[in-house]
Amino acid sequence: MRPAPLLNALALALLSGALLVPGTGTARETASAPVAQTSLDAAAQLRERALQDGTAYRLIESLTTQIGPRLPGSAADARAVEWAKARFVELGYDRVWTEPVTFPKWERRSERAAVVGAHAQPLVLTALGGSPGGEVSAQIVRFDSLAALEAADAATLRGRIVFVDIPMARSRDGSGYSAAGAIRSRGPSIAARKGAAAYLMRSIGTSPHRVANTGITRFDADVTPIPSAALSLPDADQLARLLRLGPVEVALALDCGWNGEYTSQNVIAELTGRERPEEIVLIAGHLDSWDLGTGAVDDASGVGITMAAGHLIAQQPQRPRRSVRVVAFANEEQGLLGARAYAEAHGGADVIARHVIGAESDFGAGRIYGFNTSAPAGQRATSDAIAEVLRPLGIDYLQDKGSPGPDISPLAAKGGAWGWLGQDGTDYFDLHHNADDTLDKVDPDAVAQNTAAYAVFAWLAAESDESFGSAPKAHDSPAH
Repeated sequence: MRPAPLLNALALALLSGALLVPGTGTARETASAPVAQTSLDAAAQLRERALQDGTAYRLIESLTTQIGPRLPGSAADARAVEWAKARFVELGYDRVWTEPVTFPKWERRSERAAVVGAHAQPLVLTALGGSPGGEVSAQIVRFDSLAALEAADAATLRGRIVFVDIPMARSRDGSGYSAAGAIRSRGPSIAARKGAAAYLMRSIGTSPHRVANTGITRFDADVTPIPSAALSLPDADQLARLLRLGPVEVALALDCGWNGEYTSQNVIAELTGRERPEEIVLIAGHLDSWDLGTGAVDDASGVGITMAAGHLIAQQPQRPRRSVRVVAFANEEQGLLGARAYAEAHGGADVIARHVIGAESDFGAGRIYGFNTSAPAGQRATSDAIAEVLRPLGIDYLQDKGSPGPDISPLAAKGGAWGWLGQDGTDYFDLHHNADDTLDKVDPDAVAQNTAAYAVFAWLAAESDESFGSAPKAHDSPAH
């Protein structure tokens, strides 16, 4: 049985097209090799260097400490843009610039709620992004599914507070979040259409702590928005127990709402390719966060990981053949607004094919366990090579898994190819959009593993001469 390093070397040689010449003991490159053996060797060295480098964690610490929470449109949003510009320059990128992203500004000022009457007690909740303010005191009507809410007689809900109580399943890949998403996105509009005075929901999250999870909701155009908020999981359980004892009245007061427009910035940095500078490998995170914690796992970690990956590539003896672009997207949290602006500016038929592949780190700071790309059959040699260099990091090649990250999805909808570096999200929704999303939850060793993976991915994709299948679509599909 061969030692693992030798097996890795043989696999890399095969993937790079290096063939042993019979009788000579030497290798020669085949003409069809998409990545040279020297580039694969450089990627392996880059991987090991990244594992010992603390740049990404220092960036996460800096962003969450010096800037803190970064609600889109806030003063901290503006400071975060200046922070990102300065860090990119310090990290050795060849070009740094910004592109404007304009959006309505939502503000949170105060929020409180309590059970009133015989069992009076406070409740821990947080307003959903996009909720209007208001004060409501009314009886609760509980539902254990959106289907039940949709089927309810409007007469039974008029003037009441709708409470949707659906637990989210914990999962490594975050699939529980997708399944529960409609509670926040559709629930408030359904309740408003039926005449409810306010909307409460069980937080979309898995934390056992008494913290509530926020997130954006948007009301349908044909309804009048109503105050809408999420309860911590222990408080949702408490409310359900109280309801089993009899009718429950809750008083809530939310001071929040839309307040004009704001222009933030996508912050973009690039390492200029030595041979094909017009071709772009894009890696990204998003600069904004919700305001309850400090946005450490969502998504200071993604910003730090991708910034540091580019920095490590910048330290290579030469630039890769293609350009490597790193984007810190604006306002992901309220609807991928920075990503949509970027896709609008860079997603034309004459540009989309030059974005050869993109990947985003926006699922916390857990270790990456899986890799895949959208490259079609016949254009997967580079994906295969990347997978082999990632394998020593404990990353499996899962060719039936993955999807574009949120901020990559608008480009993917226009035909852009994507890479997936799947992070372990088993504990991610303990922190997502709540007050526990702070730096102490970030593991420096896991961040280093993530940085190594992104550096390898970006380096080899940029060194390759293979297409990953990016091509403009005849008709754009809506981004999710």
